[in-house]
Amino acid sequence: MNSAAIYDFLSGIAGATASVYIGQPLDTIKTKLQIFPNRYKNFIDCAQKIFYKDGIHGLYAGTLPSLLANAAENGVLFMAYGQCQNVICLLNNKNHNEELTSFENMAAGSLAAAFASLALCPTELVKCRIQTMNEMTLNKDMPHTRKTISPIDITRNIIRTEGARGLYRGLTATLARECPGYGCFFGGYELTRSLLTKENEQKKDIGLVKTWISGGMAGICFWIFMFPVDAIKSRIQVFKPNMSIMNYTLQVIKNEGFTTLYAGLLPTLIRTFFATGTLFITYEKVQSLLHNSF
Repeated sequence: MNSAAIYDFLSGIAGATASVYIGQPLDTIKTKLQIFPNRYKNFIDCAQKIFYKDGIHGLYAGTLPSLLANAAENGVLFMAYGQCQNVICLLNNKNHNEELTSFENMAAGSLAAAFASLALCPTELVKCRIQTMNEMTLNKDMPHTRKTISPIDITRNIIRTEGARGLYRGLTATLARECPGYGCFFGGYELTRSLLTKENEQKKDIGLVKTWISGGMAGICFWIFMFPVDAIKSRIQVFKPNMSIMNYTLQVIKNEGFTTLYAGLLPTLIRTFFATGTLFITYEKVQSLLHNSF
């Protein structure tokens, strides 16, 4: 593994850590709205009920698995993205990643996402189940008792009841979300950076604010296109349906309507703009620090 790949990996982890702490409360709201769209009037009502019931801790439910998921995913994602960019440069006789078009960056992002999905799926599965634990308890008509269940407890229970393969429940849906989604993600980031770059200026020199805006637009591009797939993925990971993704999607649309697949979109767009902007600012700064230090 070359030094550039290691720098991409470490920078991706740093960016993911910063983005999780910025965006976790809205991610919790998004997950609850996706899985229980009829239980809350809107995202404000959901946030109030979480806060009144569990305080600020409730809004940060699933932070540890979310942190692990995002650190693992983004470390692998950015490392694979850099390597995929290098391959595309080689195939197109280009000397540097900065020369790639937005479409070529989309292709690199889609390919890199396939690797990242393998790291993401188990940790995001645990995160979704922790975030919806209260609602699942109520659904089973069990007396609600305040009990802290750790990510390790959830993981052990999945392995015990579903086997090791259970940790990859929702992998197909994750791949269906990640591969095209991260094509839009990196394509949107590079396109926005290009639009904000002045003549005779390099994209890496556009500054913090423009980098943050570019990162925010990357997140919005991802979620606008892939939100329905994410909604199905979250339900599969929590409810564990055994039918195919297509059949389950059709069942949800038939029983609850198509708009239910967009439940939680608004808090997601708000979260992603701030969190993904923070991710890319941190990523670019750590990249610069590592290249200048070693």
